Amino acid sequence: MGFYLAQFLTGLASASSLFLVASGLSIIFGVTRIVNFAHGSFFMLGAYLAYTFVQILPQGIFGFWGAILVASLAVGLIGVLIEMTLFRRIYRAPELFQLVATFGVVLVIQDLTLWLWGPEDQFGPRAPGLEGAVRIMGEPIPEYDILLIFFGPAVLLGIWLLFNKTRWGTLVRAATQDREMVGALGVNQSWLFTSVFFVGSFLAGLGGAIQLPREAANLLMDLNVIGEAFVVVVIGGMGSVPGAFLASVLIGELNAFGILIFPEITLVLAFLVMAVVLVVRPWGLLGRPDVVLRGSAGPAEGPLQPFTSTARLVLFGGLVLLLAAPLILGDFEIVLLTDVLIFILFAVSLHLIMGPGGMVSFGHAAYFGLGAYGAALAVKYLGVNMLGGMVLAPVAAGLGALVFGWFCVRLSGVYLAMLTLAAAQITWSVAFQWQDVTGGDDGILGVWPAEWVSGKAAYYYVTLTLVGCGLFFIRRLIFSPFGFSLRAGRDSPLRVEAIGINLKTQQWIGFVVAGLFAGLAGGLYVYSKGSVFPDELAISRSVDGLVMVLLGGIQSLIGPIVGAVSFIVLEDLVTRLDYWRIIFGSIILFIVIVAPEGLAGFARRFLPQKLAGRDLMGGGGA
Repeated sequence: MGFYLAQFLTGLASASSLFLVASGLSIIFGVTRIVNFAHGSFFMLGAYLAYTFVQILPQGIFGFWGAILVASLAVGLIGVLIEMTLFRRIYRAPELFQLVATFGVVLVIQDLTLWLWGPEDQFGPRAPGLEGAVRIMGEPIPEYDILLIFFGPAVLLGIWLLFNKTRWGTLVRAATQDREMVGALGVNQSWLFTSVFFVGSFLAGLGGAIQLPREAANLLMDLNVIGEAFVVVVIGGMGSVPGAFLASVLIGELNAFGILIFPEITLVLAFLVMAVVLVVRPWGLLGRPDVVLRGSAGPAEGPLQPFTSTARLVLFGGLVLLLAAPLILGDFEIVLLTDVLIFILFAVSLHLIMGPGGMVSFGHAAYFGLGAYGAALAVKYLGVNMLGGMVLAPVAAGLGALVFGWFCVRLSGVYLAMLTLAAAQITWSVAFQWQDVTGGDDGILGVWPAEWVSGKAAYYYVTLTLVGCGLFFIRRLIFSPFGFSLRAGRDSPLRVEAIGINLKTQQWIGFVVAGLFAGLAGGLYVYSKGSVFPDELAISRSVDGLVMVLLGGIQSLIGPIVGAVSFIVLEDLVTRLDYWRIIFGSIILFIVIVAPEGLAGFARRFLPQKLAGRDLMGGGGA
């Protein structure tokens, strides 16, 4: 009995640290509606800054807790600096494009942290006076864990008092309900948003700082915590701090006991719980059903229009160049161009459900990875040839999209996005832990093209053909009655339902079609590389797809193509350099500020009218 009590208390201690991060994320989203992927970076900075200040300040209780407080305040000020210099410039930009900005901030902070503190883990001291353990029912419980158990509820009480007993808190709660009305009443929204960012960043920094005696400060802290923080916020309800506390306790306890019952499930347990909660109660335990993350990225789209003669000429010229590429370029450039084509198809498949479909997906890598594993497993266990693998890749991904999509399309907004993320994490966990079948972290090797396409140029032409056919089919689909019904459902779902169209069925079909083509991209990728690893299913791959779509511009059919080409080429150029993340992140942030409508929309300002009309760069482009 004592052992289980110890596990229960350990779960509560972990929940307190997780709550601090999640509460700050929930507060920021509740007011600004920014899905802040950089929040995990603030958590990491809190740990590193606490480590530094502990070395500087006098030793002892006051020095240690002073370092925790100073580190948290410093992170809060860093959050203010980022909000004032970056986010304040793009508050009027589409919400999804702001997501790209937070991704850029993550990359910049990662390399700045590496430059300042180096690649080694930084081990902090134990809290003075709390180095020992207390025996409860015969089991040793660290004294610091007992402190953390009470620390979380104390912070929750402080947040409640701040929001309910101060004028600032009243304004924040009002802004959470109706930002426009608060602005109409004369409240300075800029400073309100800045203060909210300070509080949210302070809480994230505090969560990282108090974690220092339990965990070394390391460069993976940001990505490790942000996934669970999002899960907690979504389970509790976006914008609900009490919901975040309740969800933190739930996840903390499930992790504590789940490792005893089924250790393999701990990597994905939080996402499984989130998926169940979202299916049963789509807006979270204590959330509101009206929280929405829009799929649009700019002003209202105009009608779709066919290609003009000028656009056809440009596309024909581009096709001629692509066909001639192997005659001009070397092997390395051909491999890079093959990757570009593959990720163009991946990005366009994601754009199909995000643009015309209006469904935000944070987990599109699930179908890319399922396609890659479908082909690889067919080669490994069935001995099929390349053509068979190319057929099975989209089939495997389509079946995955058929299952996951049935649940996802019943939600909307940010909850739909988070359920897609849960689906991707579940598939990643299966690939990572099913060692006997998938090879686990070692992956599946030896998946090479057939002899007749063994050369790089030959495989490039196969990729070009399949990608070209895929793009043509998707474009025709968007111009079909099905595509128009998707767009209509995105813009006016009630009107679509009123005229007799089953919108959920249409969205489900769109989900499956997008999954099929993402799977085809995954199949092409695995034969290009000769291997597949669980990373193709990871959150980072889904984020890559999102950045491609949003970088190019979600309102243009050519946007994901422009975004994919820009992303892959930039990534290839900068990853050869030292501190490439800060360079790549800075480029992304520059584009976000200069071209908030995406690169395709930005180009539309300067290209001649015949070339930049709606047929290429606008809502009907392709």
